[in-house]
Amino acid sequence: SRLYEQGGVVAAVCHGPAALVNARQGNIWLLEGKRVTGFTNAEEDAVELTDEMPFLLETRMTERGAAFVAGENFKANVITDGRLVTGQNPASAKGTAEQVVIAIERSR
Repeated sequence: SRLYEQGGVVAAVCHGPAALVNARQGNIWLLEGKRVTGFTNAEEDAVELTDEMPFLLETRMTERGAAFVAGENFKANVITDGRLVTGQNPASAKGTAEQVVIAIERSR
């Protein structure tokens, strides 16, 4: 969260946004009020790993106040909210990287 607070771009793909669920900006969750995505509950069900996960990413991000945007299972879905860029699954990696470049250019 320090990078984000200092004006940097933060990005994560698939289960990577799990690193953001406990990040704070002062007294609020970093994800609060932000549009985001990550590996969805439906995708966990589809790969039959729902019961193996310590928590479901979509559920936790929503609990932290995020507006979770789910796309089709296993299809590219990238959400940019200011300097926060998230991708839903591995198919979203390239699009996430492209959006990171755009977000960096905008933040200059």
